[in-house]
Amino acid sequence: MVCEKCEKKLSKVIVPDKWKEGASNTTEGGGRKVNENKLLSKKNRWTPYGTTKCIICKQQLHQDGRYCQTCAYKKGVCAMCGKQIIDTKIYKQSNV
Repeated sequence: MVCEKCEKKLSKVIVPDKWKEGASNTTEGGGRKVNENKLLSKKNRWTPYGTTKCIICKQQLHQDGRYCQTCAYKKGVCAMCGKQIIDTKIYKQSNV
């Protein structure tokens, strides 16, 4: 549950590059080294200990934000900025 302003800030999905259009996964043009370990050569690797946590339940978040998706849905707020999106007073939500 993300507001319209924060939709632009969402991270992109990891998909392979298009073939031979400046792709890093081709061997032509010096794009990829032979026998290269991709996990070690990446500069911006994902670190599980450096992630942010939800304000309410302290669960680790996979993207930048303040709330996890379940807490944001229960409160009716944006998961990234915390802005109130909908009023949840009339909803009957379970605690499960």
